[in-house]
Amino acid sequence: MKTVVKHLKGTFLAGIFIVIPFGITIFILKFLFNFADGILGSYLDRLMELYGRSSGHIPGIGMITGAVVIYLTGLVATNVLGNRLLKFGDDLMARIPLVKSIYSSSKQLIKVFKEGGSSYRRAVFVEWPRPGVRAVGFVTAELERDGEQLVVVYIPTMPNPTSGFALWFRECDVYESGMTVEDAIKFVVSGGVVIPAKVSQ
Repeated sequence: MKTVVKHLKGTFLAGIFIVIPFGITIFILKFLFNFADGILGSYLDRLMELYGRSSGHIPGIGMITGAVVIYLTGLVATNVLGNRLLKFGDDLMARIPLVKSIYSSSKQLIKVFKEGGSSYRRAVFVEWPRPGVRAVGFVTAELERDGEQLVVVYIPTMPNPTSGFALWFRECDVYESGMTVEDAIKFVVSGGVVIPAKVSQ
C-alpha cells in the first residue's frame, strides 16, 4: 500500500511540475490575446451590430484590425505629408496638460528601446538608497573634478525606465554589473523578473 501511495505521490508531483508551467504560459498568452483583441474588438462588434451583421464576437478580429492600423500608420509615417501630420499630432498632444505627461513618457520609453539605450554608456550597480543595497543604474556621463573621477548614474524606477534619479558618484563607488545596457533595461522593465545570466555578484 505504501508503495502505491509513494508511486501516486511521486507521479502526481511530476505531473504538476510539467502541467503548471504549461498552464501559466497558456493563461498569460490567453490574457494577452484577449487584451489585444479587446482593444478594437468590442468597437467592431458594435459596428457590425449597427449595420445588421452578426451580433457574435469573432475572435481575433480586433488583433487583425489593430495590425492593419499599425501597418497603415507606418505607411503614413514614411512619407513627407505623413511626417507633417504626425508632427502636428505630437505638438497637439504636448499641449494637453494630462495627456502631455503620459504621451511624453510613452515616447521616451519607446525611444529607449528603439535606440537600444545608446545614451547609456554602461549598466552598473550603485549603493542606493542606502549602503548595503545595490541598485541598477546607467552611466550617462563621466568627468574629472579636482583630480577625482566622477560619473553621472541614472537610476530608473521600475517598471518605467523613463523616470528616475540622476545622481553623482565617485568612480570607485560604482560597481560593474556584468550586464549589457539592453539586458539591464529588460531587467528594469520586467520589474526584476527577467534576470540576465551574466550578473556580477
